[in-house]
Amino acid sequence: MPLVDRALVRIATLELGWRPDVPTSVIISEAVELAKAYSTDDSSGFVNGILATIAHELRPDEDKLDVRP
Repeated sequence: MPLVDRALVRIATLELGWRPDVPTSVIISEAVELAKAYSTDDSSGFVNGILATIAHELRPDEDKLDVRP
């Protein structure tokens, strides 16, 4: 996993767990956009998939997520 991807996943996971005032879709979308800009071509899909899985675990009360890059 590229270092940039790891850092983005860590930051977004922190926001998912401890910032309930920020919508899930915003957190994931921002991380995906940063991955597109600063990491590899495949990173945006990877970061999206990882964060969607984490979001389902940390925020189970929210409706099904449809966050696509």
